[in-house]
Amino acid sequence: MIKTTLTSAAIALALSASAFADTAAKPFTVQDLVNLNKLHSYAISSDGNTLVYGVSKKDEKGNKSSDLYLLDLTKANAKPRQITSAKSTEHNVQFAKDNKSIYFLAARNGSSQLYNLSLTGGEALQVSNLALDVDDYKLSDNSKQVALSIRVFPKCDTLACSKEKFEKVKNSKQTGRSYDQLMVRHWDTWFDHARNHLFVASIEGNKLSKPIDVTKGLDTETPPKPFSGMEEVSFTPDGKYLVYSAKAPSKDQAWTTNYDLWKVPVTGGETVNLTKENKAWDAQPTFSSDGRYMAYLAMKRPGFEADRYAIMLTDTVTGQTKEVAPLWDRSPSSIQFGDNNQTLYATAQDVGQVSIFEINTQFGDVRKVYGSGYNSLIGIHNGKAYFSHTSLSQPRDIWSVNLDGDQLTQLTHLNQQKLKKIKFGEYQQFKFKGWSDEEVHGYWIKPANYKEGEKYPVAFLVHGGPQGSFGNGFSGRWNAQLWAGAGYGVVMVDFHGSTGYGQKFTDSITKDWGGKPLVDLKKGLKAVGQQQPWLDVNNACALGGSYGGYMMNWIEGKWSDGFKCLVNHAGLFDMRSMYYVTEELWFPEHEFGGQYKENKELYEKFNPANYVENWKTPMLVIHGEKDFRVPYGQGLAAFSYLQRNNIPSELLIFPDENHWILNPNNLEQWYAHVLGWLDRWAQK
Repeated sequence: MIKTTLTSAAIALALSASAFADTAAKPFTVQDLVNLNKLHSYAISSDGNTLVYGVSKKDEKGNKSSDLYLLDLTKANAKPRQITSAKSTEHNVQFAKDNKSIYFLAARNGSSQLYNLSLTGGEALQVSNLALDVDDYKLSDNSKQVALSIRVFPKCDTLACSKEKFEKVKNSKQTGRSYDQLMVRHWDTWFDHARNHLFVASIEGNKLSKPIDVTKGLDTETPPKPFSGMEEVSFTPDGKYLVYSAKAPSKDQAWTTNYDLWKVPVTGGETVNLTKENKAWDAQPTFSSDGRYMAYLAMKRPGFEADRYAIMLTDTVTGQTKEVAPLWDRSPSSIQFGDNNQTLYATAQDVGQVSIFEINTQFGDVRKVYGSGYNSLIGIHNGKAYFSHTSLSQPRDIWSVNLDGDQLTQLTHLNQQKLKKIKFGEYQQFKFKGWSDEEVHGYWIKPANYKEGEKYPVAFLVHGGPQGSFGNGFSGRWNAQLWAGAGYGVVMVDFHGSTGYGQKFTDSITKDWGGKPLVDLKKGLKAVGQQQPWLDVNNACALGGSYGGYMMNWIEGKWSDGFKCLVNHAGLFDMRSMYYVTEELWFPEHEFGGQYKENKELYEKFNPANYVENWKTPMLVIHGEKDFRVPYGQGLAAFSYLQRNNIPSELLIFPDENHWILNPNNLEQWYAHVLGWLDRWAQK
């Protein structure tokens, strides 16, 4: 294990500089990216003595494997021990209450089921043998019960009934789909009339009792699709109830963000809405170990998915609820109680990082525990925080740090050998005066082959969201180091509307998509060019996806002399048609002040299609056919205009991809086209 007591800033500088220690190192490529070992599951025992984690690997011959590893945290310099070797992937690992065994999901017999593995030796035992796949699960505090997430048809009384319906649809020669309300599709999937439901079963030895559908008949998703998981579900500490987040069944699913917390007996029965008064988003119910308090996250503005999450605390004895740390201007992405049940630990975006914070529930005091890179909290044990960590020059590994911020320790080294000969570009955060002279932050990265005194073309990356951030993290999709590896200086600006800089900053993009952000991008590129003269900002290409793709279309009409070329991935082209074909209507209705018919002036004010007469910059357009967030007709429309008006352009369509590029082979093709496009137009 590597131990250090350096400050976060010193650590980042040391890690960045260390990439240049080996003069024989080569620049980072997309082939290196897709061949990295990937951390996909992890858990810490309740005594803090043992770490179990899953790793997906790909060897030099292209052979793939995925297994679980155990690390003894009580021994210095301990080596991880592989504890599974089956062909299937084990994932969603959790420790049993006694820490002597672990549970996980695997499809060892063709169906995803729950398994238990003793850590003292022996083979994993199959715990569930259900008619349908178990998609996810959560154990009760005493490990005697389990909540299972299973996709079923709400009108079915048994899993066998749902299985029969799935098979009937699969084997039917008729392909038509029938609907009588929205949503008819979401993210990348057409609605098949099935729903995610929660089942509760007792664990008796290594077998399950018959699971009870505690959300029986519910015609909404729980956990909500497409990105939520069992963090939205909790047992009460006494094991008598399940609390979960879900929308109430209604016809307004496509234009409401009113997720509530619901409480239901583990035996099934009457469900109680715990947050009925709040018409905005409630999420992540979390209980103190003594059962006295329930903490959860709550937005305050209905219809706004990027509102600040407040931390709410309910006293289960008195029934009183209060907001914890109401003056803290950050939006937590996760929360969990510490050992004393009076302290919460949270992660939140924070000035280009995702930091770990300690929050006193009684007085609201907030203290940063660790704040460099992108961090995801795993657990708090014995005065330490355990978390996964990435930075702009580090793939994901597991680390620990004392709660006082001391003794930062890297526990896993998943890609130590693979990165030994890789040269990453040096990076640094910068700031400048943006719109209305307000402070704006960004990052620059030097080319991996950087030489003092030379100037380099710029890859100007624009993030999506728009309430998002391109910060100090290592991405499997938009990985900034790949442009640095190809010889470009990389610039990323967290323009007005970005997350992690306070809610007022995030709110500022609403109803102003083409205003403040464009000012920030222009000022940011100019400022970084003055601060870093090696950046040739007059020899730059801009790239973006989703809102970043929208900005490429907007730049074509409003800043057409700013770049040598543009790359538009899944970009919005026509705001009128976009409103009528996207699936989550709450998003455009909040961002543009209502339905299109109610505020068409604002939709048209920031509609790239209205400014096509100014288009002239060469553009590469990329889209996935399974993208239902920004349907691929938006990309086709942009490409059609470019082609019809003899503007140099290319189209890259992926029939099997959604809003993102997830297939590693497709990712290689994506980068080959993107970097080839930049090389064609930028002077290197």
